Amino acid sequence: MAKRSIGDIEKIWSNVEGVKKLSDRAVGFGPFGIGMDGLLTWIPVVGTVYSVGAAAWLFTQAVRARATPYTIARMAGYLGLDVGTGAVPVAGNVVDFFFPGHLMAAKALQKDIESTHWVEANERDARASGEHDRHVATMRADPKKRRVVYLHD
Repeated sequence: MAKRSIGDIEKIWSNVEGVKKLSDRAVGFGPFGIGMDGLLTWIPVVGTVYSVGAAAWLFTQAVRARATPYTIARMAGYLGLDVGTGAVPVAGNVVDFFFPGHLMAAKALQKDIESTHWVEANERDARASGEHDRHVATMRADPKKRRVVYLHD
């Protein structure tokens, strides 16, 4: 796997924010929003292509960001429901119009990214030099952090 930097992870977070807004919050009405996913669901093939494409792109970003299996499973649930309901004529379109599956999956991925202590190093080298213990201590000192990920592994 190619070496990544913290800047790459920040870019993934930012890109996911963009698809989140485009898909389910292009136009907001208080706590509610409508996006491309909801609007395109009424165009038979185009809506499905967009929804599946956006879902695949979010999964790709999750893999690039080394999301946890739990986060990927949550994303699969949200996106599966979003894409699956869109395939049902009329009633599914109504549900897809209001269900923010892409937004929920994107938030899950962003939360996973935010809860990770990122290290631009190799885990083997960090363990050998004793730096791994410092990274674990740093992670444990921040109540929002749940795991350490070495970007050069």
